[in-house]
Amino acid sequence: MNIDGVFSGGGIKGFALIGAFEEIESRGLQFVRLAGTSAGSIIAALIAAGYTSKEMYQLVDELDLSQMLDARKTFIPSKIAKWLLLYWKLGLYKGNELEKWIKGMLEKKGLRTFSDLPPQTLRVVVSDLSNGQMAVLPDDLERYGISPGSFSIAKAIRMSCSVPYFFEPVKMRSYDGLNIIVDGGVLSNFPMWLFDKENIKKVRPVLGIKLSPSEQEHEKHKISNGIEMFGALFETMKDAHDARYISRKHAQNIIFIPSKEVISMEFHLTEEQKRQLFELGRNHARQFLNQWSY
Repeated sequence: MNIDGVFSGGGIKGFALIGAFEEIESRGLQFVRLAGTSAGSIIAALIAAGYTSKEMYQLVDELDLSQMLDARKTFIPSKIAKWLLLYWKLGLYKGNELEKWIKGMLEKKGLRTFSDLPPQTLRVVVSDLSNGQMAVLPDDLERYGISPGSFSIAKAIRMSCSVPYFFEPVKMRSYDGLNIIVDGGVLSNFPMWLFDKENIKKVRPVLGIKLSPSEQEHEKHKISNGIEMFGALFETMKDAHDARYISRKHAQNIIFIPSKEVISMEFHLTEEQKRQLFELGRNHARQFLNQWSY
């Protein structure tokens, strides 16, 4: 059966999305349109490229995640350099290695730009800090004076994965100057609204895969210091927009995968941790699909 799919952000927890995809795949469900934010955009793009869950897991499993942490070289002592990089470059790591890896994986399947995919097959959410608004790529590229079909898929995904202060933002030139683009999760970490809107008949069933507990199971943030407040602020910022769209009706079409034991930006997972995340995603998908009424 054909369906549309939405994958949430969640950093390194994306291993769980692959596990969920394996279970979805085993049920004979095939994605026609896909959307994602941050880590979810990577999984959505690989599915759109034609990768199976087995191939996907092998690709990510063989990847040395620490290579993605491509800090700029400097002769300044490391502790001082980190603060300077945050100030001048707006991020600790460049993000070039991440884009390079994604580009290589997509090119193996013949994908470079959005024109290599059927229209509306893949949509990626990013946050435009310069204009203070969300952008959906490739749909919104025209308003920047950029031809949607000519834009690099890998570049769009890198933009969506540019976690503020962790990866350097992407600077995108347009007809009105320079735009600073960061992680789509800042404004919409789970763009279910792209395919499942109130009072509009869906083209086909829409299935969401979200790396968090359901709203009813969401734990209250514990805030006792500045760091915890920043964490709660970022989590609230990511989830508040999408929470408005996840009604009880929508929740019936979402696989929630709680994974609080793993930190999103932990790039040194053991093989056991990777496997546990994969199994976590697959088990939650199995439980959900056993009773999904689409």
